[in-house]
Amino acid sequence: MKSESKATSAFPSFLPKEKPTDRPLSAATHRLYDMWTTEQDIGNPFYTTFRYSPITGIGIDDSALSVSRRDPSKVLKIGETYYVWYTRRRSKYMPVGRFHIDKANDEIPVVDWDLADICYATSKDGFNWEEQGVAVARPPKGNYGDRSLSTPDVLVFDGRYYLYYQTFTTMWRENDCVNVSVAWSDGPDGPWTRLDRPVIPQGEPGEWDSCAIHDPYPLIYKGKVWLYYKGSPADKSPGNLLRAQGVAIADHPEGPFIKSELNPVSNSGHETMLWPYEGGIAALLIQDGPEKDTIQFAPDGLNFEPRAHVQLSPHAPGPFCPDAFADNGDGRGITWGLSHIIPQTPNTNKGLYIVRFDCALSRDADRPEFKRSNLHWHEAAWFQPEVKLPEAWRQRILAEQADFDKPTLGT
Repeated sequence: MKSESKATSAFPSFLPKEKPTDRPLSAATHRLYDMWTTEQDIGNPFYTTFRYSPITGIGIDDSALSVSRRDPSKVLKIGETYYVWYTRRRSKYMPVGRFHIDKANDEIPVVDWDLADICYATSKDGFNWEEQGVAVARPPKGNYGDRSLSTPDVLVFDGRYYLYYQTFTTMWRENDCVNVSVAWSDGPDGPWTRLDRPVIPQGEPGEWDSCAIHDPYPLIYKGKVWLYYKGSPADKSPGNLLRAQGVAIADHPEGPFIKSELNPVSNSGHETMLWPYEGGIAALLIQDGPEKDTIQFAPDGLNFEPRAHVQLSPHAPGPFCPDAFADNGDGRGITWGLSHIIPQTPNTNKGLYIVRFDCALSRDADRPEFKRSNLHWHEAAWFQPEVKLPEAWRQRILAEQADFDKPTLGT
């Protein structure tokens, strides 16, 4: 019997390193070579699982007040000490929520990041932290940024430290239309001098970033300050680009910043983590958009392509990234950082708090245990409040079933 030709034989179990040209390939197999990697998750430098640890000092607060710690910055190591900056709200009252804004005042916050200041903490090992207090405080009432300061990130430039953060000069409103400012200091412990003006202009009406300039994330790249940010329009109608990332570039941390003509440089992402990798920039996009929960790479810092899908991404992650400002074209990646999570019992008087994550996104650390992709979640994950089907929905679904669930054809 004549043997089947190589071109029409079954695809081999051992993936050829180069894309085969002697046989027809499915679209999925083309993507394996063109978009992903033949080594799959275990050999993909952009794939990782995330493992989480409680930390001391800036975790759940045990005071009688309503305290939230969230939005950690990149972690810096200065000498033998780690530093992190974050949003801290400490109030007598829990936030009333966006649907009860009429009940808020100068002591009662609307949302978790309302009536907040920028605080900082230090650590010797990244697990045990000591809160050092307020780094950048809200100014007196009637001044720029007097309502709340939140979502900081840090830059070191020419020996000086810069903290970028969101500023709220009036009470939080539904569209969250705020901008980003900066403070500077000659050392990580302050004192900090506020610039008290926006450093990135909001877009014109109708543009993708006309309302919100959020989540500033500075890196030094190609000899300049690259300030990535999340933007959104005031109009939240279907069809508008509600969550995306852009970048503005400057010669100096105080600007002027010029927005890239390619903005937005991502089509997804809520609180995006970025880090230098080889000669480009890598990014983890979470929560929002069609490419949420992907790790992407841009060899030029602008044109990002998905490189891996990930699960249980850290929220508002701030990595320990020792070469964030090195600008040497040899980014080594990251192994750990901090993020925030929602308390297990969200109806208490506690807000969000900070935890540690570990991962395998470094060119130097071999962590095969973080490359497992066949993950299974226990019942606590499936039945948490954000995932469990509410009883009110169940009743509506039962009513829909009476109309939609017809007898199966062919029975």
